Parts: sequence; C-alpha cells; structure tokens
Amino acid sequence: MSSNSSILKTTTPDRVHFPATNQSHFCWQKYNEFVLCLKKNSGDDSVCRANKQAYLSICPAEWVETWDTQRETGKFLGVQENGEVPSGSHH
Repeated sequence: MSSNSSILKTTTPDRVHFPATNQSHFCWQKYNEFVLCLKKNSGDDSVCRANKQAYLSICPAEWVETWDTQRETGKFLGVQENGEVPSGSHH
C-alpha cells in the first residue's frame, strides 16, 4: 500500500445527506468506495486517488489504520478486495 503522506488532504464536498454533526457514516462510505475502486482496478491505487483523498480528508487516522490492518489480515467487514466474506461476519 502506498504512503498516505503524498495525498493532498482537502475537505470533501458538502453533502446534504451527511450533515456535519456526524461524519462517521460518510467516512465509512468513502473508505469502502476506495476499496471498491481498488477491487475494480486490480489494486491500482493511482486510479483511486480521488477516493483515497476523500476518505483521508474525513476519517480519523486511527480508523484508517485499523481498517487497513483489518484488510491486510482478512478481517475487514466492509467491501472485500478479493470477493471473500471474512469469517465471523454478521452480514
């Protein structure tokens, strides 16, 4: 996975569906859109740069680190790059 330090961090566009009072759902959605982009583009994150920029601008770094680790260990409960559902998933 490439370094996040080279990504320009800007604020995501205003969305009526995601009020500023609680951005956690928007963060989760943007992170999963990035993973879906990776899946559709054979893991090429240069194609998914805009998606990565969106989640990095809204998600707490601790969440991103946790989700990245979960993806690497096959325990992420969001979109799966390899199409498999992790064991213990409730979905």
